[in-house]
Amino acid sequence: MAARHVAPLADQAVMALNEGRIEEAVALCLDVLELAPGHAQALKVLYQIRRGHAPAAAEALIRRVVALYPNDFWATNELTLLLLGKGALAEAEVHARNAVRIAPQNAQAHHLMGMIMTEINRPQIGEYHYRRALELADQRGAVLLANLAWNLKNQGKMAEARAFYEEALTADPSILQTVLGWARLEEADRNFDRAAELLDKADALAPGNQSVMLSRAVLHGRRRAYESALGVLDEIAAQRQDGGLGPNELLEKGRLLDQSGRYEDAFKAFIEGKRLVREVSGTRYMADHAAGLTARLKGFFTANRMKITPRATVRTDTPQPLFIVGFPRSGTTLTEQTLSAHKSIAAGDELPFIADITGLMQRMLGSPLTYPDAMSELWMGDQREGLDNLRDYYLQRARQIGIMEPGKRWFTDKMPLNETHLGLMALLFPASPIIHVVRHPLDVVLSVFSNQLTHGFYCAYELESAARHYALIADLIAHYRSEMALRYLPVRYEDMVANQEFHIRRMLDFIGEDFDENCLKFHENKRYARTASYAQVTEKLYDRSRFRYRHYLKELAPIVPILQPAMDRLGYTFEGLEAAA
Repeated sequence: MAARHVAPLADQAVMALNEGRIEEAVALCLDVLELAPGHAQALKVLYQIRRGHAPAAAEALIRRVVALYPNDFWATNELTLLLLGKGALAEAEVHARNAVRIAPQNAQAHHLMGMIMTEINRPQIGEYHYRRALELADQRGAVLLANLAWNLKNQGKMAEARAFYEEALTADPSILQTVLGWARLEEADRNFDRAAELLDKADALAPGNQSVMLSRAVLHGRRRAYESALGVLDEIAAQRQDGGLGPNELLEKGRLLDQSGRYEDAFKAFIEGKRLVREVSGTRYMADHAAGLTARLKGFFTANRMKITPRATVRTDTPQPLFIVGFPRSGTTLTEQTLSAHKSIAAGDELPFIADITGLMQRMLGSPLTYPDAMSELWMGDQREGLDNLRDYYLQRARQIGIMEPGKRWFTDKMPLNETHLGLMALLFPASPIIHVVRHPLDVVLSVFSNQLTHGFYCAYELESAARHYALIADLIAHYRSEMALRYLPVRYEDMVANQEFHIRRMLDFIGEDFDENCLKFHENKRYARTASYAQVTEKLYDRSRFRYRHYLKELAPIVPILQPAMDRLGYTFEGLEAAA
């Protein structure tokens, strides 16, 4: 009965909205919802009205629609876009997947799924959905083409990305993000003159646009024109009412000041940048979660338990993972660029499969327990081969994204902080080498703090929390090494810089491969490294990042007690007496 009465009112609300009679539309919707609180059309109209000026109310409305009508594609798509816009990527992925389930032949659903997969560093899956969207779309839209181009750029497929950017710009030369994305590709691919030309085009489209200006500052920095870069950032600040910079600009400014030798000013920029990151995101280090996970891992991975826990068998019919582990900013990208120049080693980059397995384990092993305790199922007769199934999941995913190149025996996996799961990696791939890149803890924490990183439960958002997470993981690694056998080689970043060939030979000997001269020319490796280190690994080996912390002794002094046990274990000191010559 209520539905019969409210339907005309809801139709009138839609008409009022379309004709710009907003107050009337709101009043009609409220009348409808008083009679039928879950009326989808009235909730949607109110959402559309609130979306522009009352985001919290709009979010509550669209969440209500999705909760009441989980198979409503429009509402699911709107909620996904909203969550993507505010950076809530994990929740956005849940709804994006549901949108594809609801409408598997809808180009928009696949386009949005491609955007989210690209944002969460799973570009191969994102590429699939972008290409599916192109197949399903009525026309090859400029935005979709440019998004696919950005995805391909993130995979290092520069030539193909460039072709899609050209097509996107031909389809619509007025879209700023297309030109800006293309400029960033050329900067990443070391074509600095072409990048500058494209930034000039972007300037013509949007004079004074601050994203374009930031990209120009980055380009100046790549060319080592640090004062010019800083001047552009000053221009951005002058444009703003508060005369300040945003978090990304401040972190870029700090890195430029560091390169210019203005260390005290650089650290002030890092401090303010990270303060704004915390303020804007509302996110802090998940200390309790991190401590709880490491405690559970220590509790499960003990010598007595490992004696009775089976290992996966080694498959000989497919390339195997070569794990490069280490805290972010420790030198893992340099190591991967070096080793993937070898004729037998493909670059896998940051593979999320180990972390995926920790989430899937409970279901795949049929356990009432979560990881790591779910592995107690391996002691049951019907799960003795459970690790083989998990191993095959990892290898199947690696094959699916196309990193198992013909003629290669290995592919790298350098997912940051994979060392959290050293025990699981050793059980799944007992024959796979694990190369652990270590660097002076103070250098690592300083570099983490100066970059925008989310790895490690958001530990990089504050200097102290970055140090605490480093210490937590260092202690966990020591536990693994004392409790179980690992095919493990620690390599010091400083030693690699000081004696490159010796340590390349040492790593290749550990892996079981002959020396390859190409590994000495890692900077000529044309693959694009999808990390904050992408620019550094395009240069010949240099030593200016060794013991960088010495420029910040006063600023880093408060975290030395936190890192001291790890420094002692690794043989580093605070005063810089490491004989850096």
